[in-house]
Amino acid sequence: MNIKPFVDRPILSCVISVFVLIVGLISLSNLPVEQYPDIAPPTVRVNTNYPGASAETVQKSVVVPLEEAINGVENMMYMISSANNSGFASINIFFRQGTDPDMSVVNVQNRVSEAQSLLPAEVTKSGVTVRKRQTSTLMNLSLYSPDDSYPANFLTNYMKINIEPRLSRIPGVGEVNVFGANYSMRIWLNPSKMAKYGLVPSDVTSVLDEQNLEAPTGTLGSESDHTFQYTLKYRGRYENEVDYENMVIRSLPNGEILRLKDVATIELGALNYTYFSQLNGHPSCNCVVVQTSGSNANEVIKEVEKVLEDARKDLPKGMDITTVMSIKDFLDASIREVMKTLVIAILLVILVVYLFLHDFRSTLIPSISIIVSLVGTFAFINIAGFSLNLLTLFALVLVIGTVVDDSIIVVEAVHAKFDEGYTSPYLATVDAMKGLSTAILTTSAVFMAVFIPVCFMGGTSGIFYTQFGHILPEFTDHVSGTLRSSAQTQKTGALCRFVILRQIPLRFQQKVRFIDSRV
Repeated sequence: MNIKPFVDRPILSCVISVFVLIVGLISLSNLPVEQYPDIAPPTVRVNTNYPGASAETVQKSVVVPLEEAINGVENMMYMISSANNSGFASINIFFRQGTDPDMSVVNVQNRVSEAQSLLPAEVTKSGVTVRKRQTSTLMNLSLYSPDDSYPANFLTNYMKINIEPRLSRIPGVGEVNVFGANYSMRIWLNPSKMAKYGLVPSDVTSVLDEQNLEAPTGTLGSESDHTFQYTLKYRGRYENEVDYENMVIRSLPNGEILRLKDVATIELGALNYTYFSQLNGHPSCNCVVVQTSGSNANEVIKEVEKVLEDARKDLPKGMDITTVMSIKDFLDASIREVMKTLVIAILLVILVVYLFLHDFRSTLIPSISIIVSLVGTFAFINIAGFSLNLLTLFALVLVIGTVVDDSIIVVEAVHAKFDEGYTSPYLATVDAMKGLSTAILTTSAVFMAVFIPVCFMGGTSGIFYTQFGHILPEFTDHVSGTLRSSAQTQKTGALCRFVILRQIPLRFQQKVRFIDSRV
């Protein structure tokens, strides 16, 4: 292989090197940062509620019809269902890796609509929700009252009204789950009093449906010659306990009126009492923030912290919000340790090269070549759709030590030419690379051949090894081309002529097409 065109055109070599650095730095700034690649299979969750039903009733009347309808949906692997004694039912459908989660939601929704007629009326009335399930939890927040001046229901209500909408609007936040119960008007029926007046719960329910509703009342004068038109209004739904207490159940034979307060206790309580949350012994409301696939976890957490900082300024006295758990601490620590290992690896490589060559200039040139190749590899990572995680960074750490032998061979070959009596750096570089170019290219191809089959693995393990297997050949190919042309700089005083060979763009295009075909 002939590298003479790059030896003869040092300016072209410098321009390509600068271009590689710029593209790599731009790609590095746009890469998402996460601990591990997205290995969780796409998941769709179906939720519904059957008020007052036991877990067995929910399983038979709700879960079984939905499972029979959903079973066999496109690209489905398996599903898991659960039901509890509070009437809540949940079905999680797991799909194969690479399945479009949005289309999965549509397909599941179509299957659920087929089973609507088989569900109880109470379930259909409350609704069946179908949504994507995110599994990448970023943070766990808690809104609490340090002086116990606010109950848990108030904290939950404040969280859902004032904080949850702001968190949901942050780019990269897929879901905000608030664990708590909303306010609800609770009517506690007294069984003995109900029996005394011959009432059953359905009697109270019918009264609520008749007297506590929102309905259109129409207008007066809209179809006449009158000048004025009046819109009729009425009170509609009740809001206070007193209004519910005075609702008329029936008139008694003695002429008295039986009101709801005579047979029940009315209070403004919680919609359900499933959750009980405290922070350090104080009432609280917990909130979990989940990220979308492919988003930058660090950036999302920073934006969430900014929103929380602004929200703290508007919190009422006696209320505070804190972060219970955040993956940013562990993520930063993990990335920091890997980056530290990466820096140590580069320093060890430079030290090893210096021990072999005993020349500072000869050591500096391949060392800079490795850095240029390292930065340029981030462009491949960005194009392939990978992220900066522990696996991709570990691949970079491993491959630096693997390819440093090329730099030693190339630079040592040029030194050997000078020991043979060459006085021209130009001739020494050209003659040295005539016998090495083919050998280095062959060793690079063999190294790539070892790792490329890993890229064809499927499943969860394939996601791990695919990123690992892609980056190793890309970096090796990149560095080998760089080092083959770096020999031209020996004894010339030019430190910027470390560039990839002209065959690299062709291989780069072929690799991109290969990745696209897999997608």
